[in-house]
Amino acid sequence: MHNPVAEAKQEFRGRIESAFRAAFAAGELPEAELPDFIVEIPADSKNGDLATNAALVSARALHTAPKKIAEALVSHLGEGGIFTKAEVAGPGFLNVFYAPEWYADTVSAVLEEDADYGRSDIGAGKKIMVEFVSANPTGPMHMGNARGGAIGDGIAAALDACGYDVTREFYINDAGNQIAKFGCSLEARYLQIYKGEEAVEFPEDGYHGEDIKERAKEFADLYGDKYLDADPEERREALIAYALPKNVEGLQRDLAKYRIDYDVWFRESSLYKDGTVDKIVKILTDKGLTYEKDGALWYKNTQVLAERLRREGKTEEQIEALELKDDVLIRQNGNPTYFAGDIAYHYNKFALRGFDRVINVWGADHHGHVARLKGAMDAVGCDGDRLDIVLMQLVELMRDGEPVRMSKRTGKAITLTDLLEEVPLDAARFFFNLREPSTHLIFDLGLAVQQDSQNPVYYVQYAHARICSILKNLAAEGVEFKPEYAGRAYSAPEELSLIGGLARFPGEIIDAANAYDPARLTKYAIDVATLFHKFYNSCRVKGEEETVLQSRLALCVSVKTVIRNVLTMLKITVPEYM
Repeated sequence: MHNPVAEAKQEFRGRIESAFRAAFAAGELPEAELPDFIVEIPADSKNGDLATNAALVSARALHTAPKKIAEALVSHLGEGGIFTKAEVAGPGFLNVFYAPEWYADTVSAVLEEDADYGRSDIGAGKKIMVEFVSANPTGPMHMGNARGGAIGDGIAAALDACGYDVTREFYINDAGNQIAKFGCSLEARYLQIYKGEEAVEFPEDGYHGEDIKERAKEFADLYGDKYLDADPEERREALIAYALPKNVEGLQRDLAKYRIDYDVWFRESSLYKDGTVDKIVKILTDKGLTYEKDGALWYKNTQVLAERLRREGKTEEQIEALELKDDVLIRQNGNPTYFAGDIAYHYNKFALRGFDRVINVWGADHHGHVARLKGAMDAVGCDGDRLDIVLMQLVELMRDGEPVRMSKRTGKAITLTDLLEEVPLDAARFFFNLREPSTHLIFDLGLAVQQDSQNPVYYVQYAHARICSILKNLAAEGVEFKPEYAGRAYSAPEELSLIGGLARFPGEIIDAANAYDPARLTKYAIDVATLFHKFYNSCRVKGEEETVLQSRLALCVSVKTVIRNVLTMLKITVPEYM
């Protein structure tokens, strides 16, 4: 698996190290142990394709001016290979430029690897879980869930492309207080059908959505008044047993329409049935990390987090300022808290299923829970540093410059289903990944349905379709692509810039995976489309002599491949005509 930029950086680094040794041997530089130096892509292409600060950071150790060091290194870099020239810039930066062979080899690498181009093996098969969406099954999915779905699926795709063994998981909260509240809400609506809304008080903290009324009516249509005079607990259990699977099926159906396929749908209730919750309570108790107070069992969160913060270098004053508090594990009524279930769930991920790393995509309102859960993983022996939380900011829907909060159809808060009825699925998945998760996202509903270059997903898709059109039209004229000509004649600046963009693709995926940021992929796709359009407007394909024509066809096919690969990762349609 080729990574043209990483390979070039490695070669450049090796040549710099060899040049230092040669300059030492020739007596041109005083020999000394060298500090680490960086090799990077300059912000301005005028400063070369790669640059290093090797001369600058070694000046102190060598007691020599950086510029003199850089000049000595240039003289020993050697000729040939993937670099055509080297130059000293500024106070001592050393810049190099790619040789024509590098551009040709990059295009050949894309053509050779095809669908695998961009992939790497840096993950080395390590088991990693991405848990995302995990919407409460008591109601429909909202905009936060929609954004979390696109982000989580994008993170998983980037990690998979990096060679990790990735599991996508949805956590079904089918136990605890929210399910009890769900049952009480259903019960009230069911009784109201027969007794009237005025006769049956609805729980103050109940779920008021229309979906609750619909489920209660379905239940009544199926069972009639069978449960009207039943024991309340029996009635609620029957209502939950009917409604909850229906809701989960709805979540599965809606997420499948959103092109998200989960490997595991994990039920919270299983943690109680298999004794995992009891097990983590025992582990914490045996370690002296619990105590009883006011009839409840408490977890020493303050102690555990303080220890973690000290290891991170925090002072006692800083720790005190956080005003840490302990947490209830088991309530007075004997029921475990959500936090107890969450500890058990993550213990299951690490200790029982053996994941090397776990990533959760949460809303920003869960910020306060991050440190607690990491600390709890330390406490149960699972190393909280292996748990990463991606906190996702809110989504603001806009239309014609005005905020949109309500569905046109229902007059209620907009759900994922409402959104997908209004905007194309491709636009939804692309737009939700246009900004890094930690950034507030403005989703322009009007822009999402535009079919022009202002719409970023349309812009990228159109680049792919345009290339398909070029290939089809040339084939109709008897001109077929001949891969053996690939890369023999690249010299135009637009060609070189475009190939440089293609070369970045494997590194962009690695960066997206490491940063848990799929927005790097959408931005990259836009960049490649822009570079292609510049190339298309400046460099003819049809009508050129054979070598130039075929080289440019090879470049077009390479761009087509890269755009297809990045859109496929994001589960966005790759059209051949538009």
